[in-house]
Amino acid sequence: MSNTKLLTMSTKKLLLPSTALLSLLILAGCEDHRMADSPDIVVQNRSVTPVLAKFLPGATNGRIGANNLSMYSLLSSDDVLEQSPSYVFGGSADGAGIFQNPDGNYTVLVNNEDNFAVSRITLDKTFKPVKGEYVLNSDGGTWRLCSATLATPLEHGFGPVFLTCGESGQESRTHALKVDANVNQSSISREMAGLGRWSAENALPLPKTAYPGKTIIMIGDDDSDVNGGQLAMYASNTVGDLENGLLYMLKRSDNNQKEMDMKPGTVYDVEFAKIENHKTLTGAQINAKVNDLKGIKFGRVEDVDYRKGSAANGREVIFAVTGQDNSGVNADYSRSKYGRIYRLVLDEKDPSKGKLEVLLDGDDRSGIAKTFQDPDNVCVTTNYIYIMEDPNGYGDEKHDGYVYQYNLNTRQLTPIIEIDHRRTASDAAKYNVGGTSKLGSWESSGMIDVSDVTGRPNTFMLGIQAHTWRGDKYKGVDGGSVRKNEDQASQLILIEGLPR
Repeated sequence: MSNTKLLTMSTKKLLLPSTALLSLLILAGCEDHRMADSPDIVVQNRSVTPVLAKFLPGATNGRIGANNLSMYSLLSSDDVLEQSPSYVFGGSADGAGIFQNPDGNYTVLVNNEDNFAVSRITLDKTFKPVKGEYVLNSDGGTWRLCSATLATPLEHGFGPVFLTCGESGQESRTHALKVDANVNQSSISREMAGLGRWSAENALPLPKTAYPGKTIIMIGDDDSDVNGGQLAMYASNTVGDLENGLLYMLKRSDNNQKEMDMKPGTVYDVEFAKIENHKTLTGAQINAKVNDLKGIKFGRVEDVDYRKGSAANGREVIFAVTGQDNSGVNADYSRSKYGRIYRLVLDEKDPSKGKLEVLLDGDDRSGIAKTFQDPDNVCVTTNYIYIMEDPNGYGDEKHDGYVYQYNLNTRQLTPIIEIDHRRTASDAAKYNVGGTSKLGSWESSGMIDVSDVTGRPNTFMLGIQAHTWRGDKYKGVDGGSVRKNEDQASQLILIEGLPR
């Protein structure tokens, strides 16, 4: 890896990719996410690591409806890639994006959350991982990097650029990474001051069809302190401008700031209140604006996604509130403990106004979301929300981390996948370092729909954060100096057959 290089504030700007890659993605936008003459990919186990997940009875006999279900191990920290034998995939695989290269191969970008790093994986035309490298290491990553969004001209009207958020406290920023960065640029921090300072899980640009001529970005603030977490919005009247727009936080029109005062079955009028001069403010100052602006104090806003399928759907924003224990600053239980899923429908003409609804309430322990153990990440398709759980750490976990399927049309919630800690397998010691792992102590994350890029319908990629899979050979694999003792391993899997 190169020596650490940090850009000065005057040069922290969006770095565009090479002309060849940009041209491909713009041309692809005329028709599809995929080159027309691409051969079919081959979906099979590619890794030496078994799939660390299993289908639940809700996915009856390996089927959902008419769809056959399968899972495959794509990549893990134990794999040696033929074009980069010294590369080791980092731990805590999280936010991801995928695109096809001009040569027909594929690139997958993945956050390695606790490494404070971003991996770039090259897969050949058959979808076999052949090369890995870090386009951001811990020296430039600076913070824990959780979920992420790959913005492209086809979907969002600008990019391609990988938006990945810092989540190490309220002074963290969001990076905008050049997707074809040279390896010797891998330690450069590309922070976007325009998006403010948050302990952010994701910065999600809405599709270009939602508000033509504008760039609207939703930001989930994973804060559990006295002022709670926010749902923030960045808005610019210039497509692709990530520096000069305005920043807002969500509030109810009646100024009620208590999350738990909102109940399923009721739709609430909401609006976004402007944060004045946000680029001059610290994260603490931005967070404190919640009281002046009467923002809603959520119990940790995590991942954000939008519904697919139409311009109207693109204004339907789904976000997860992970929840926080009802003690300390939440002793009054004014914020969710076990987690919630919200739907925000933005006004067709004005993104600063909308209607907010609680879709799923984990704090109703007799309701349909009664098994929630703090939902963390969401992947939204045309008809479904796929929901991934965080370990809540309360000591009352009843199962290992689930992936749920929520049908937006029928409002049915079904647990379909559970993480497999391999506690009773012959290799249990490998994955349960320090003793048998506790229920719910692993998590899945960064689920993305790869169907359109791969040409393989109903295919998704999911990261497995196996937090007790540790070892010296995984230490500091990103090459940076900040997280040189980080020793977790992780995995990417493919899931076939999930309806969209």
